[in-house]
Amino acid sequence: MLLLPPFTIRSNYRDIRMTSHNEVVILFDVDNTLLDNDAVLDDLRKHLEREFGALSSARYWAIFEALRTELGYADYLGALQRYRGAENSGTMNDPQLLLMSAFLVDYPFAQRLYPGALDVLAHFRAFGPTVILSDGDVVFQPRKVQRSGLWDAVEGRVLIYIHKEQMLDDLERRYPARHYVMVDDKLRILAAMKNTLKNRLTTVFPRQGHYALDPHQLALYPPADVTVERIGDLLDYDFRALFSQTGTAS
Repeated sequence: MLLLPPFTIRSNYRDIRMTSHNEVVILFDVDNTLLDNDAVLDDLRKHLEREFGALSSARYWAIFEALRTELGYADYLGALQRYRGAENSGTMNDPQLLLMSAFLVDYPFAQRLYPGALDVLAHFRAFGPTVILSDGDVVFQPRKVQRSGLWDAVEGRVLIYIHKEQMLDDLERRYPARHYVMVDDKLRILAAMKNTLKNRLTTVFPRQGHYALDPHQLALYPPADVTVERIGDLLDYDFRALFSQTGTAS
């Protein structure tokens, strides 16, 4: 399990530990929820093909998918390391390969935020603490959250796990609340969290990214309490209606 907060990453940040129950805590996924990760992957594919050719690019993505199956999360840098050491890859000593990690680590993630993403985070702060709740590795995912501006936007309230839907006890300990709102592009995650938190959770499903548009995925899981086409649509959504979806509004 990977846990980043709670800690203060800058001296002028207040301590972000929650010491008492909040009325509501609003949770946000990152990839394809606040940030267009499909576009990031498309840029990476183009870069790999341009620098190493189509066959080498295909080999990297095969390693990436195998590693994701093995680990349960996307590990771009780990896949790059395996790609480098793969037998007969022909690239182990290629100096261009050393720049591949720089492409990932220094990628301008702030340019890939969905329109209105930061505005939505600012808007929801009026109702309760906003928290990033994401899956990912220990290096690349926090780097993505920081470089995109999302880390600062939630004042350092960032939780990154391997399987976040399995870590709700830890979430509740760190950010106790009467009610939670989870915004995520994966119905699988929303359904799993709903199964645990029941009516204490309102699920919000932005139909962005390949998972959210996959007919097979949509057929496998029940619909979310709230569905919007874009994350920015939440700026015009009645916040109290998020609770009325589950009968928890007062």
